[in-house]
Amino acid sequence: MSDPYETTEAHLGRLLGRALNSFDLPDRLVERLGTALAHSSSLYTTHHSPATGCWRETHRHTYLLADGGSVSLWELVYRQEGDRTVRHELFASKAETCLAVARLFGESPSEAALDPLLLPGDEEPDDDVAVLSALFAASASTRPHREYAVEQSADHARRVLRRAENADRPGEQVAARLRSAYGHQITQSFGGRQCPSGGRDAGFSLYEHAFVLLDGAEVSLWEVEHTATPDGRHMCEVYESEAAARGAMEHRARVR
Repeated sequence: MSDPYETTEAHLGRLLGRALNSFDLPDRLVERLGTALAHSSSLYTTHHSPATGCWRETHRHTYLLADGGSVSLWELVYRQEGDRTVRHELFASKAETCLAVARLFGESPSEAALDPLLLPGDEEPDDDVAVLSALFAASASTRPHREYAVEQSADHARRVLRRAENADRPGEQVAARLRSAYGHQITQSFGGRQCPSGGRDAGFSLYEHAFVLLDGAEVSLWEVEHTATPDGRHMCEVYESEAAARGAMEHRARVR
């Protein structure tokens, strides 16, 4: 089962790390994969032989790249007769996967080609690529005013929510949506202002953390940083809307 918190970078690293033959992949292919923005994995074929204990599955991992292109890796996961060890190998094409099946399971290339994975004339499914491309294209076309940093955005969202100290901070539903964030932008909407609070001045700043999600949606977290605390310490509060955040600042500063 895949980890819902796993980023594309982590997924690719795990895939390459467990493959016995990852060093055989072309250097140029690995370099391109380093720019992957999103990924989709699916089981493509499976073969089990209870009589011998042999077992194999083929998984297709599709990556959408920063240049708009896509790359697929074919992962062969198998266990051979008399051996309970599960092994992983990676290939850049279905043809290479076919040859590996023939090599590992003692089949002739023609027998291996009968595997549904490699029927003559079979075209690579492009559903994963189409879906990923559509999501990225939609988000880019509907928000031309934003320049998102495509990096550890889901991790950034978790850090923002984790440091929030207000009881009415966004809940698990918002946190769950932000796990699919792949890009974000931070904008300071208000900052450096000293306002009276409890007979002394307190500093207030307001930041918008805007995230773009894999489903094409945009979600913003509004973070208030202030020192309107009894001991003057720095405090962070996070809200789902700008209005709520500004209302909290007004309440903290006792502005009427």
